[in-house]
Amino acid sequence: MTNRIKSFYSLYSNNCSLVVDCRGDSPVILYWGSRLADETSPDMLALLATSQELQASLPQEAPIGLSPQTAAGFSGSPGVQLHRDGLQWAVYTRIESVSLTDNKLTIISACQGTQIQLTHCLVLDHKTDVLAATTEIVNMGESSLWLDRCDAPCVPIPKHYSKILSFTGRWGNEFQSQSIDRFMGAYVRENRSGRTSHDSFPGVIVHTEQTNESSGSAYGLHLGWSGNHHVRVEEHFTGQGYAQLGELFLPGEMLLEPGQAYKSPVLFGASTDKGLSALSGAFHRHVRANLTDRRIANKIRPVHFNTWEAVYFDLSLERLCALAEHAREVGAERFVLDDGWFKNRKSDNAGLGDWAVDKTVFPAGLAPLINHVHKNDMEFGLWVEPEMVNPDSDLYRAHPDWVLNTQPAPLLSARNQLVLDLTRVEVQDYLFERLDALLNEYPISYLKWDMNRAIHQPGDQNGHAVGHKQTRSLYKLLARIRSAHPEVEIESCSSGGGRADFGILEFTDRIWTSDSNDALDRVGIQKGFSMFFPAEVMGAHVGPDVCHITGRTLSMETRVGVAMFGHMGIEANLLGMGRIETQVLKAGVALHKKYRSLILSGNLVRLDTHCEESAFGIVSQDGSEALFSYIQLNSLSSSVGGRLQFAGLDSNSLYLVNIVWPTEPKSYSKSILDVINGSTMSGDALKNAGVQLPIMHPASMLVFHLHRIS
Repeated sequence: MTNRIKSFYSLYSNNCSLVVDCRGDSPVILYWGSRLADETSPDMLALLATSQELQASLPQEAPIGLSPQTAAGFSGSPGVQLHRDGLQWAVYTRIESVSLTDNKLTIISACQGTQIQLTHCLVLDHKTDVLAATTEIVNMGESSLWLDRCDAPCVPIPKHYSKILSFTGRWGNEFQSQSIDRFMGAYVRENRSGRTSHDSFPGVIVHTEQTNESSGSAYGLHLGWSGNHHVRVEEHFTGQGYAQLGELFLPGEMLLEPGQAYKSPVLFGASTDKGLSALSGAFHRHVRANLTDRRIANKIRPVHFNTWEAVYFDLSLERLCALAEHAREVGAERFVLDDGWFKNRKSDNAGLGDWAVDKTVFPAGLAPLINHVHKNDMEFGLWVEPEMVNPDSDLYRAHPDWVLNTQPAPLLSARNQLVLDLTRVEVQDYLFERLDALLNEYPISYLKWDMNRAIHQPGDQNGHAVGHKQTRSLYKLLARIRSAHPEVEIESCSSGGGRADFGILEFTDRIWTSDSNDALDRVGIQKGFSMFFPAEVMGAHVGPDVCHITGRTLSMETRVGVAMFGHMGIEANLLGMGRIETQVLKAGVALHKKYRSLILSGNLVRLDTHCEESAFGIVSQDGSEALFSYIQLNSLSSSVGGRLQFAGLDSNSLYLVNIVWPTEPKSYSKSILDVINGSTMSGDALKNAGVQLPIMHPASMLVFHLHRIS
């Protein structure tokens, strides 16, 4: 820390620079973008940003500070909103100290009028180029402080970043991209579901009109928080634009007593001038370097077999053991017993909360099944949904007061379940004791942790809103389980992708992307997911030939080809599968294993395609090997498709090219399929000329393997 506050502070990473202007009372991001040359000084940037007085406005435009302030003349959305019983609400802070150590900038400001201390912390990761930023507020007064809002640091948006790419969706169709033109006014998304949500992912990308996957400038912003949140991109009549992301508080939820503090969730940001794939690459590097727990960082991600769409609630030891044998035969390495294994659980009407093995199905407990799974050289995993309770359960009959509620309103049941109040110590202790007992009794290596409903009535026994505390309590419970059983991996599932964010990844190891295993829907779901998350945390399963959600029938080749580009699994009834389908599935699992290290560690390169197509590549870190996937989603407007141009390759290298999936690709007449295998092509030719695609049926795909010839 220094006694003299400098005018500017600069953070640098491999490819980016961030400059913060501290000349005024509030810190402001002056520049965030491509790494600046040594000859470029902050004074130059400040001079270039000189603006003039606007008509009918203040003589000097209010700054878009890290926490914009109404008392400073800012007419937009303030970064902090608070009061003391309706008074002392006008925040106006002045910088008191600044420290810069190891690319971590900490700025402490104070407001005399509201008696608060504000700390902004910005860290620019040197290797990943990702910015991690938080805002912390401390009540320095002698009375209670009501905090209505405290966003993560605000990011000014350049005017030429004229496009907003956000992410919406629903159950069974998450991570759908939504592109709109930036406009004068506020683009706002809010989520009050008590989880990350299916329909309002806490992330946004703003970019230029010309930006595509391989070129152009963009900012990507994501709030690492698994609860209520808001995303705001606003443009004033002045032309100024900014983005604010933060936790969304319920009424009266955040009360700070004297000396107490609140810190915002982390805002993760990336900036690029090389297109959207490069933006995703920064986030992927950050997850791999900073959020992937060291205990599994170098572990092979095993191929799953999950029992849900194979048997649903129709469980028997004999049938499950037969499934385990078939799962081993097709190449599965982990057997996950899904819902239905615990007391009174014959359907989704009863049993949640009673986390003891159902002796009517498993008279000797789970040991016989687990032993059989281990004899077939697979790990054993188990489905749980600890946060929920069925009214028809021993737990609820004993403790009806343990659920969240908004009395005197009647309890709202969804999927026949209510939400346990994790903020209560006795609930935390009960859930930990039951899970701890299971993990101590049985050699369980994996928990699929589900949450199958939103929190519609987030009130505790005293009538207080506890959305924030419920999320923090979930984190606490997960951390407690991980500490007691560090060898156990945990998947974040919430009716599919309803809880997918960087906050939950601090405590879990995999995300179930969607309950829909429809391969065509999965193409779009996984593309949206890939904007922020790498393949190794993306659960991707081969479903049945008829998807139970969409009713669509798809070939095994397509189902396998889509699933192999994530953390692969199988979720289908192997006992009823025909010989040919089984052979195709086995071949696909083997292909995934062959290239697993590439798929789960390489650089993702999405290709710009027409809406009836989708294509991407995974390129190894050294550029020596790549897999490219192309899928034709619908019928084309022309008789034959165009050329597939491979991005991300070394133009000066030669590559051996083969089609590796399907095992026997076919087309209407002689085509590229008959001549491409074993050919040698330059990276330059593959990138700029591309491969002529064959005539293909809708919902069919090709996977190319490229290997650099030394």
